[in-house]
Amino acid sequence: MNIQNVTIFICIMVLLLLWGCNSAPSETQQAAEYSIIKIASADQTISSSYPATIRGRQDIEIYPQVSGIVTRLYVNEGQQVRNGQTLFVIDQVPYQTALSQAAANVKAAEAAFASVKLAYESNHKLFEENVISDFELQTSRNAMLSAEAALLQAKASEANALNSLSYTIVKSPADGVVGVLPYRQGALVAPNIAQPLTTVSDNSEMYVYFSITENQLLNLVRSSGSKEEALKSMPAIELQLNDKTMYDETGTVEAISGVIDLKTGTVSVRGVFPNRKGLLHSGSSGNVILPVQRGSCIVIPQTATYEMQDKVFVYKIVDAKAKSVQITVERVNGGKEYIVNSGLNVGDEIVSEGVGLLREDTPVIAKPVN
Repeated sequence: MNIQNVTIFICIMVLLLLWGCNSAPSETQQAAEYSIIKIASADQTISSSYPATIRGRQDIEIYPQVSGIVTRLYVNEGQQVRNGQTLFVIDQVPYQTALSQAAANVKAAEAAFASVKLAYESNHKLFEENVISDFELQTSRNAMLSAEAALLQAKASEANALNSLSYTIVKSPADGVVGVLPYRQGALVAPNIAQPLTTVSDNSEMYVYFSITENQLLNLVRSSGSKEEALKSMPAIELQLNDKTMYDETGTVEAISGVIDLKTGTVSVRGVFPNRKGLLHSGSSGNVILPVQRGSCIVIPQTATYEMQDKVFVYKIVDAKAKSVQITVERVNGGKEYIVNSGLNVGDEIVSEGVGLLREDTPVIAKPVN
């Protein structure tokens, strides 16, 4: 190899070396500032939110017991009514006619019974004087019994006609508020109509129904000793209305179902709220806020976590670097916070915001607190 070739070879090697050095990836990552929180435990009042449906203490659907045309309507939607107050009147003419006919049948049956009774009593005297036979006496007795049965049947028909006539006046079975009125004056109604004439709701107090999980029920029973004791120790509950405002009165948990829904794995819970101002309406919805006292627990914001394959992770600061750690949690405060059951200890430091931008072993500098 001559000197010229050697020179060219050396130049090529130097260029390759310089290119390799310039293209090699940098192993040094630049540290970034993140908000850091130090884990501590304390007694906490944890508020859990549960979707709820609101019902009147008593929602009574009013169906007619006789058929006919609605001739009078005495109430409007939303009207407050009292027990026994007239709501509707159904055409009474055919039922008054039926009652008159039944009453006439009773009169006829009474007359027939009186006649055969006199005949029997007369035959009984004749039998004692050996004027007629025992067969004739028994025949007259059977005729009297048959007339008596016909009289009883006529009276039963009269009572039934009287009841039917009374059913034409539809009255409220309880104090409450009138619901929708799908049938107005002139409408033909019957006992088998698809919709009720109306619904009367007792709204003096409102039932609020929500569900808790089976595990939550087990925790309540274990901590209190029994379901009855758990009910006694339940704190006052709050109600968030559908417009996200808070109802101005607290309620109480009144009952917990003893049956677990096989489809959802939840248990129905019934709370009761006073409704003095009439703000709550049957059929509306909201969220029940249930406060629970937890001793020495670790609570972190949801923003400090990220999820992967249904598992929850945080970035813990180890040697000034971010290390992902799996944790087990309970969602509280509407999912805005988590109670950490395992994975973190008091004194640990974790990144509280921006975890979606972090990578494993990223150097982290604590962001100054304003």
